[in-house]
Parts: sequence; C-alpha cells; structure tokens
Amino acid sequence: METAPLFDEIAAGPDGGAAHWLTTDDGVRIRVGHWPLSNAKGTVLIFPGRTEFVEKYGVTAKTLQAAGYASLAVDWRGQGIADRLLDDRMIGHVGKFTDYQHDVRATIRHAEALGLPRPYFLIAHSMGGCIGLRALREGLDVKAVMFSAPMWGVAMAPLIRPSAWVMSSLAMKLGFDEKLTPGQSTESYVLREEFENNTLTNDPQMWELFKKQLIAHPDLGLGGPSLRWVNLSLIEMRRLSRLPSPPVPSLTYLGTGELIVSSDRIKNRMAGWKDGKLRVIEGGLHEMLMDKPELRDMIMAETVAHFEANA
Repeated sequence: METAPLFDEIAAGPDGGAAHWLTTDDGVRIRVGHWPLSNAKGTVLIFPGRTEFVEKYGVTAKTLQAAGYASLAVDWRGQGIADRLLDDRMIGHVGKFTDYQHDVRATIRHAEALGLPRPYFLIAHSMGGCIGLRALREGLDVKAVMFSAPMWGVAMAPLIRPSAWVMSSLAMKLGFDEKLTPGQSTESYVLREEFENNTLTNDPQMWELFKKQLIAHPDLGLGGPSLRWVNLSLIEMRRLSRLPSPPVPSLTYLGTGELIVSSDRIKNRMAGWKDGKLRVIEGGLHEMLMDKPELRDMIMAETVAHFEANA
C-alpha cells in the first residue's frame, strides 16, 4: 500500500488515521483515508459529496469512533487530491458518471485489505448519495445506509431545467463539454461566499473550519462542474429515478432549507422505500452532518441506532 497524505491538523478527526493512494480498474489514482478502532463493532464507509474530501469527515469519524465504529472516506476522482481529470483542476469533471463505481470498488477492496471489520455500513452525502444508490443497486454489501441530502435530483427552477438539459447536451455533441458550466465559478464556494448567505450550514464555527481547510491546503479545493459533469449527472439521476430502491434499510435526512438537491425527488424515493425512513429537519440546510453541535449529535445518535438495529 502506498501511503498518501492525511492532513490531520485540519481534519479534527480521531487519532490513528491514515491515508493511501489507490489505483482504480481504469487507471485513475484516488485517495482513501481511514480511522481504525480496536474491537470495532463494524466499519462505516463515508461517500462524500461533490467538492468534498477525506478531511472534511474527520468530525464524523470522531463521533463514529466514540460510538465503537471504524470509518473510511474517499476522495472521488476529480476532487480532493485524487487525480483531477482536466488541465484546469478547479473544474469538476468525470468521463462517465458510472466511472465513480470504479472508485467504489477500489475502496471496498482497500477496506478488505486493511482488515477493517465487518459488518459494513454506509453514510452517503449529496453526490455520494447518488453514487451510493447506484452502488447499492449493484450489490454493495452494507447492512444499512444513512443518506444526507442525497443527490437524486438537483434543485432547479422549472424554467432553468430545460436549458440545463439542452446546453449540456449540445456541449457533449459539439465538443465543448469540458468547459465550466455557465454561472459557475472556478473558485471554491466556501472561499467566495459569506457565512450569512451560505446554503450549507447554520454553524459559523463549522463554516470557519471549511475555510481554514481550504486555505491551509488549496489543492483540496474545487469549483463548479463542467458541462459534461452536469449532463452525465442529469442522465444518471433520471435513470436511478426509474429504478426500485434496493433492499437495504435506509435512513435519509432532508432539511427544510435545502436549496441544492431536489427535495421532491428525495421524498418520492423514500415514500416507496421498504424499510426506509425519511427525517425532515426543520431549518436544516445541505450539510446537516456539519451543522450546529446539537443537530449533529442528534443525527449521529439516530444514525448509530439505525446501524445497530440492522447489524
């Protein structure tokens, strides 16, 4: 195993963490970080959202360790310090949306090689929720899953949605799909937005941590997506919406202040998910695992109880 950096000073995670470089089946280098625990009850796989990175989940890993679980998080291709896929590394990009499943398979092989204890569980946030749903449909072996604001649809005004489809589809056909999506920026959102206007968290201390992480390690930053990423994600979300939910117990969190992913798609999916529960959190924004301590504590306590009930 080739050791990769793990930036402990910005992770606020438990002691004893480590990271490694992995090469996927299609030759892309990704990074996976893990926090082991002796005599753990199991291992929680963490699938981050778009623009996120391993260290951002140090706080979550610390809570999981206190509850008796080892954990593991991944830098998806095109973000964190995994291989970036364009010359402009600040543009989020992917060749095919299903390429993220190569990252999933490499991550699972790595967890097994490390000897991280089973059973496995899954926490999947935003884009990680889209990747995670596909992985579960393809047989990802976890006992239970918690989704945080899963990206099963994108929040768009009705008049904008057709334009997004048309522009991104034309970009694919005409060969300008590597361009930044109009209206997006190559600067990281948390470095260009003020806390008072942000759509991620109600906690000013967590917002400051987000900023400190990217200021300390600029290579972790990522801006807006390419037109190709937009087109492929829209196609993947539409395909997933037509598939039944997998037979895995699920607990899903959605904030009433959600402005990034589609609340309707989440509600529709969870309404038909056998052994699934939707928790709507009043005032919650997009990143409730990184919100005020009382909300984080409540969500993590419920998540651990969900895992233990299905172990």
